[in-house]
Parts: sequence; structure tokens; C-alpha cells
Amino acid sequence: MKMSGGVEWALHCCVVLSRAGAPVPAAKLAELHDVSQSYLAKQLQLLSRAGLVRSTLGQSGGYVLTRATSEITVLDVVEAIDGAQPAFRCTEVRQRGPLAVPAERCDTPCPIARVMDSADRAWRESLRAITVADLVADVGRTTPAETLEAARQWLRA
Repeated sequence: MKMSGGVEWALHCCVVLSRAGAPVPAAKLAELHDVSQSYLAKQLQLLSRAGLVRSTLGQSGGYVLTRATSEITVLDVVEAIDGAQPAFRCTEVRQRGPLAVPAERCDTPCPIARVMDSADRAWRESLRAITVADLVADVGRTTPAETLEAARQWLRA
């Protein structure tokens, strides 16, 4: 499965927003992640349309998560950024060419489509089983405490 780079940025933003304690402007998130503000704004807009974040206006405005990190799955973020369509779409290749099988004889799904559908379902279930809270906990375990504290302070500045 190939995902766009926006998925990675969006997941990082969700982790950061979970620890921020206050709305974080898109410009601050872009600077933190060393990515262009316009690119990150697009990802944040997609997260907003999916109802995962919302923006607040004003001097202390920015983005916040709309629900608890334990209620946002990695799949939610992937689908917000890349869409919910399956990775594979069967075009009924077996019904093409000089030895094409007539459509009326194709009364069962194509074996290739079945395999790909099964893989897609397994991939989605795997991503559905991991929440942003799980990612936050893992970041907490694998990132030095002083780095996490420095990030909190930097976001407040």
C-alpha cells in the first residue's frame, strides 16, 4: 500500500496537538516539522473536513483535536488524507482480450481481486487497531524527556 506523504505529516501533527495544551497555529506546526506552511495547511484542512481537528480564530487561535486521542485511529487519519477508496480496483481483466471470459460466466469474484481485497481489509484493520493515543505513548517512551519538554515550551512561545 502506498500512502501520500501527507499522511505522515498529519499523524505527526495529531501527536503534537495532543500534547500542546492550547491551539497551535498552522505556521507553528509547519515550522516545527520543517515543511512548507501551504503544504501542511492542506493536510490540516483535510483533517478538519474529516472532523479530526478544528481551527480556532483569534490571537491565540490555531488547531486542536476534536476528540480524545484514544478515539482517533491511524486509519481515520489515513482516510482523511488519502481517502477511503480501496488500494486495488478490479477492472475485470479476465473479460478482455482474445480469450476473454464472457461477463455472464464471471459469476464469482476474480481470484486476484479477492486476494487484493483481503489484503486491503487486513491493512485497514491493522491501522484501525492503533490510535493516536498509542502513537503518543510510543513517542513518550522513545523520545528523551528533555526533547519532549523542549517541544512543549517551543509550542507555547
